[in-house]
Amino acid sequence: QVQLVESGGGLVQAGGSLRLSCTVSGRTFSNYAMGWFRQAPGKEREFVAAITWSGRTTGYQDSVKGRFTISRDNAKNTVYLQMNSLKPEDTALYYCAADVRQYGYSATHDDYDYWGPGTQVTVSS
Repeated sequence: QVQLVESGGGLVQAGGSLRLSCTVSGRTFSNYAMGWFRQAPGKEREFVAAITWSGRTTGYQDSVKGRFTISRDNAKNTVYLQMNSLKPEDTALYYCAADVRQYGYSATHDDYDYWGPGTQVTVSS
């Protein structure tokens, strides 16, 4: 049984920063590509960022490039999302997800095998 648990969400003013964490248990973390997605009320879930199992390759949605950084620590079974220069439009429920693949990463939520319950990020103007 694979479990993902996010933490680090909260309320922050525009321009501020938050760091989300996602800890994985149940299987070998280093076998997974990891992704962050978000869903705002009334909107579809959207890709935010992803990282390959090795951590050598990352990808981002255009709207977060230069502001968000995804990283991972395989020794701690944890993936991070550092979010800087936050904007009100970043307000959403943020999910981490794990994808059992050997190469690359996906920006498509259907490709991910396991999901956390989400952590709320609210950015006030």
